[in-house]
Amino acid sequence: MTKAEQIRVVTWRHRLLQCGADGSRSVAKACRHFGVSRKTFYKWRKRQVAGGDAALCDRPRVARRIANATPPEVVSKMLYLRQNYHFGAGRIADYLRRFHQISVAVSSVHRVLVRHGMGRLPANQKYRAHTQRWKRYEKPQPGHRLQLDVKFLERIPGTGKRLYQFTAIDDCTRIRVLKIFDACTQRAAIRFVDDVLRRLPFRVHVIQTDNELPTKSSVQIFSDQAVRPRFRRARTQADSATYRRHVHHSHTQSARAGCD
Repeated sequence: MTKAEQIRVVTWRHRLLQCGADGSRSVAKACRHFGVSRKTFYKWRKRQVAGGDAALCDRPRVARRIANATPPEVVSKMLYLRQNYHFGAGRIADYLRRFHQISVAVSSVHRVLVRHGMGRLPANQKYRAHTQRWKRYEKPQPGHRLQLDVKFLERIPGTGKRLYQFTAIDDCTRIRVLKIFDACTQRAAIRFVDDVLRRLPFRVHVIQTDNELPTKSSVQIFSDQAVRPRFRRARTQADSATYRRHVHHSHTQSARAGCD
């Protein structure tokens, strides 16, 4: 029943009660005129005396008390498991039976979740198979592979000068080194790599980059270094996206933090 229909019903019942309360007509004549029984008339008048005109609305047809209703403490456990651990109805029923010795049907758990608006989880919280889950890319040893990338920053307002942000991230420890240069040249890349090797507390074995970074071979750049790391360029676009995704994520974080 819509809100307009409910208002129409309340108004009609209020007119019936007013007509029965007037001295011009008796209750029997008022009920005969409106087509209701005297029992219904006195039922509505009792409601009006107890709660006013708002009590003349139709009440829900469901029972106020259910004999076999799920206890509130069990419902709170269901909602907690659903909200924090994203369990389905079957897993919630098994969990309650195993750890709390509470036997609840799977259909009952499903109805409770639907009643509280938790029947369907968001797309980012749904269960995924182990073969489809996201796996973090990392190396087991610090310095095993260092990711290098360069980002072109926005121009400074009022000037035509452009800045470049060089980023280096270790695949194991996620230590990040950032430095901003006013030119994207081989000399700037050499200075940045020398600074990274001086700052990192471990030896770097492999440096991976793409074709955007203007670097020379490892022999030319690190001719004065006792330890020469090996350069590895991403061969394909998929290889670059797979092995350097967290470098691009670092660019996004620095942009949000206001570094650029």
